[in-house]
Amino acid sequence: MFDIHSHILPSIDDGARDLEESLALLKLAEDDGITHMVATPHIHIGRFNNSSSHIYESLANLRLHAKNEGIRVKLAAAAEVRLDIELMTLIMTNQLPFIGRIANKNVLLLELPHSHMPQGYDKFIQWLEKHNIRAIIPHPERNRDIQSNLYYIEHLKQLGCEFQLTASSIQGEWGENAKAISLQMLKDGLVSYIASDTHSVKRRPPVLSQAKETVSQLIGAEQANSLFITNPRQLTECLFNDSV
Repeated sequence: MFDIHSHILPSIDDGARDLEESLALLKLAEDDGITHMVATPHIHIGRFNNSSSHIYESLANLRLHAKNEGIRVKLAAAAEVRLDIELMTLIMTNQLPFIGRIANKNVLLLELPHSHMPQGYDKFIQWLEKHNIRAIIPHPERNRDIQSNLYYIEHLKQLGCEFQLTASSIQGEWGENAKAISLQMLKDGLVSYIASDTHSVKRRPPVLSQAKETVSQLIGAEQANSLFITNPRQLTECLFNDSV
């Protein structure tokens, strides 16, 4: 399986605290059947001011230590980027790491606030589209405005966005609302990817197999394979082709 959303780089955001925890997360992922992971640390202006160079430097260091530990999970890096008007400058100066390419468009893992849909979100996504950038919205099922009004899902879809659910939401670990929305989106064919969004060994481990079984029972094994393997592999092909 491919896990395209994870916070496994050590001491860079609110994910893995140190190298020891990063390696523990990778071992858990490998044991769960995950073969490829994309580290997606937060770029959240004013809170996590990570740069592409810092992210790639941290990735190289983690790859080295993982290899020394005999961990076979292949690693790449991008970022989970919080929607902010100031991102425009970073995009125009080519300072944001994309998570992949779809139909000759760069793809940004664009995080919305958990509490609400920010004013002007649609205008920003339209601006991205004009600059040949598609947005994947991670964990939409955990946004409170979306939980209150599923109109936002339809609107984001009309804007050209794709959606990535959190595996633990499907299992009910984020509450009944998040679970219900996740299952409905899956039934409606609105989901393109499912990822762990792992942050720690205890709080949110990198486990996808349980959710994959649930999704297989809900919409069939072939569709589950698309969400956990085929789609993420196609999305991130350029990242792993560049990896060493």
